Amino acid sequence: MMGSQTKEICEMNLPDDPRFATRIVHNIPFHDIDPMGVVWHGNYFRYFEIAREALLNQIDYGYREMQASGYVWPIVDTRVKYIAPLEFEQRIHICASIEEYENRLRIGYQIYDAASGKRMTTGYTIQVAVKASTKEMNFVSPAVLLEKMGITL
Repeated sequence: MMGSQTKEICEMNLPDDPRFATRIVHNIPFHDIDPMGVVWHGNYFRYFEIAREALLNQIDYGYREMQASGYVWPIVDTRVKYIAPLEFEQRIHICASIEEYENRLRIGYQIYDAASGKRMTTGYTIQVAVKASTKEMNFVSPAVLLEKMGITL
């Protein structure tokens, strides 16, 4: 979902543009649960990935477009903060928004309980542009990312 509905549910940091945020609705499946009856901690990164992929596709710079542009974008840093546990069959909103883009791509995540609106989890990933042909890291995001975002510096 996009537009004002996304902004109401998902806090956006930078830039304040609905194209740079997305919300995914997800139901917690049984296979994501650990022996304690809550979502296993490693699965939160999968939830982030689902939202990140949707967000990047939204600006027409998904993984296939990245590869075609000559860049790969490895994750070099990530964090998750577990505020409250997620449980089997819980319906959640996974929100992702672009927070930084000039020198690296930082995407922030928030997971909310769909019924109550309670924030359950926050986190981020940081990706850097690496020229696929040389394996050299760029210290400034390539023009193709800014073009896809419709940003001129």
